[in-house]
Amino acid sequence: MRIAIVDDNAVNLKLMESLVKRAGDFTPHLFQDSAAGLAWCLANEPDLIIVDFMMPPPDGLEFIRRYRAVEANVDVPMLMITADHEKETRYAALEAGANDFLTKPIDNAEFRARLRNILSLRRSQKALADRAAWLAEKVAEATHEILEREREMVTRLSRAAEFRDPETGAHIQRMAHYSLLIAEHLDLPREDRDMLLAAAPMHDVGKIAIPDHILLKPGRLDDAELAVMRTHAEKGYEILRDSKSRMLDLAALIAWTHHEKYDGTGYPRGLAGADIPLAGRIVAVADVFDALTTERPYKKAWELDRALDLLREGRGSHFDPDCVEAFLARLDAALAIQARFQDAVPSNAHL
Repeated sequence: MRIAIVDDNAVNLKLMESLVKRAGDFTPHLFQDSAAGLAWCLANEPDLIIVDFMMPPPDGLEFIRRYRAVEANVDVPMLMITADHEKETRYAALEAGANDFLTKPIDNAEFRARLRNILSLRRSQKALADRAAWLAEKVAEATHEILEREREMVTRLSRAAEFRDPETGAHIQRMAHYSLLIAEHLDLPREDRDMLLAAAPMHDVGKIAIPDHILLKPGRLDDAELAVMRTHAEKGYEILRDSKSRMLDLAALIAWTHHEKYDGTGYPRGLAGADIPLAGRIVAVADVFDALTTERPYKKAWELDRALDLLREGRGSHFDPDCVEAFLARLDAALAIQARFQDAVPSNAHL
């Protein structure tokens, strides 16, 4: 354990150095210049600081104040050396952050006893801190494992939807990463962006509940069939809602709201503007862009310029203008995502 001793009197330094070495396996660091001692203490992590009161600037009180001003140093024990009549100094030192005192002239037995007691507490303090750090690490590991299991469940639910709706996994990957680009440009917190990337693939999980003759119908749907198809938003919400998982809660919200339109003409609830959760507004842009630029059984893939024109024309009506602008600002990255996640087979599902 390292002990910093700061005293402008060389004789006192030598005396305390000798006492420290005889008290146990401790390493004394001696400073006759208080400024140099303070600099060393701030740059290192002593286990105990012994500082004299009467010194050239900074004196003992100022030394303690400046050392304690650093938040990381609040728990390091500090022992001040004073004369027995300096009660006001003792009060001030306690206010500044001193833990204990030694009275001049130094009594050898008292010095060793105080040293052992303070350093015993310091050992316990460090052991407790190490234990707390270990527990924090274990909690982080357990939390990470839970999140990984949630992500696995998300992936499996998304795959289950794919088995019924032959949209490829590439669509899910593309729209999720487009959503991430928009969230990044909108400067959402990192945790929220990561959660959106994980939750967005479940936007169409409600299609599991759509009858095959509608979901797998080649060609366009009639009005009655389209009304049934549109229930997938509500059904997806019902599948995912009321989870204790924040990720699944977000996925439920996305499933419920990604077909809402900014002007209130969307479905299932006709929400408008900021009443549509931001995640739903983001995924709406990402999902529509991918649907437009992907070949489906009932349509050819649109050319890029035509798809971008539709996004621009839909600002303020279909789409949140900020989300469209964010996507357009990251268009190069979006095209890289499009090239990265290619469809293995042509899609034959309905938007």
